[in-house]
Amino acid sequence: HWISKEDMLDITAIAESTPGPIAINAATFVGYQVNGFFGAAFATAGVCLPAFLIISIVSFLYNRFYETRIIRYAFMGVRASVLALIIKALFSMYSACPKSLFAYAIMVISYFAVAFLNVNVFITILICAIIGLIYSLLAERRKHDLP
Repeated sequence: HWISKEDMLDITAIAESTPGPIAINAATFVGYQVNGFFGAAFATAGVCLPAFLIISIVSFLYNRFYETRIIRYAFMGVRASVLALIIKALFSMYSACPKSLFAYAIMVISYFAVAFLNVNVFITILICAIIGLIYSLLAERRKHDLP
């Protein structure tokens, strides 16, 4: 009973609309509601610290025992599962994206820029976002200019 149901709805809306993981945003907001700055700091640490510790331990073990055959085989399996998750995300994103000649052109050009020209992924995403914004604004303007 730290917060009311109405506050929880507000927290969910704020956490979903602010940048960053929803769990961290929600924990920070709840912590702040309950105990101000320190509540926010400790709630955020409580959400982030376990994952940080687990990743640190896995990284240590990976570096220490990578030469062990069973560990190498285990990580080959992990890589395969990560590839499967990336492919699933690709299909999900593809089904949600608009299908047009422009969208396909952006997809192919950005793929070749990253895969073969070694263009930074962040820069590619930023340029694609700007191009998409300009394209959408021009399409919207043309739609309003037509009789």
